[in-house]
Amino acid sequence: MAEPSTSPDLEALQTRLEYKFADAALLRLALTHPSVAHEQGRLIQHNQRLEFLGDAVLGVVLTRELYDRFPFVSEGPLTKARAQMINRRSLAEQALRIQLADYLILSRGEEANQGRRRASASADAFEAVIGAVFLDGGFEAARQFVLRSFREAFGEQTTIPTLDNPKGELQEILQAKSPDAPHYELVRATGPDHDRVFECVVTHGGAELGRGHGKSKKAAESEAAIAALKKVKEQVAAP
Repeated sequence: MAEPSTSPDLEALQTRLEYKFADAALLRLALTHPSVAHEQGRLIQHNQRLEFLGDAVLGVVLTRELYDRFPFVSEGPLTKARAQMINRRSLAEQALRIQLADYLILSRGEEANQGRRRASASADAFEAVIGAVFLDGGFEAARQFVLRSFREAFGEQTTIPTLDNPKGELQEILQAKSPDAPHYELVRATGPDHDRVFECVVTHGGAELGRGHGKSKKAAESEAAIAALKKVKEQVAAP
């Protein structure tokens, strides 16, 4: 039977990962594409089980980080933020950052069919690497690896990564403490008819929380809600 197409330099990869494996066989397994077992026609372990484990660990780590970072954000926006960070595209980007495709162990056939260039193979291997780190060093090691990997995605954010419904989130936060809903008012519209700019203000309990501008009333209300969310969260975070 044909042998796998490459023998990766595990030392170089561990430098990129910023993690040293006690059991390098786990890392090799995380890099082994299922095509190796399929092509050789015999029972050979590959990375799908580690991918399954890594997916669960990744979800727990990022869920906890979002939960801790944004204590006043409701389940819906948190779920959307997590989905934005854990998807095939973002995982493939993480794999590309450490050039993980260069280290994949593929069958000869998969290599010939440009399998190394498939984003799905790299994304799967990245999750498998997380699973391998978890088995090798425990949850804390895996947590640190995930947070290092997603450092740029989190950055120094003080607002939720995905905020596609700021009006809804503002209402949830305010109505958690008061039955009154926020009130939006159009206060000004300027410019010619073909290029109008609207200004809206959002108030709650008689107090102004934020103002916003936009090419439509809806856009101005959304901008006002974003400004209000920033103000409300700053007030809550203040000692």
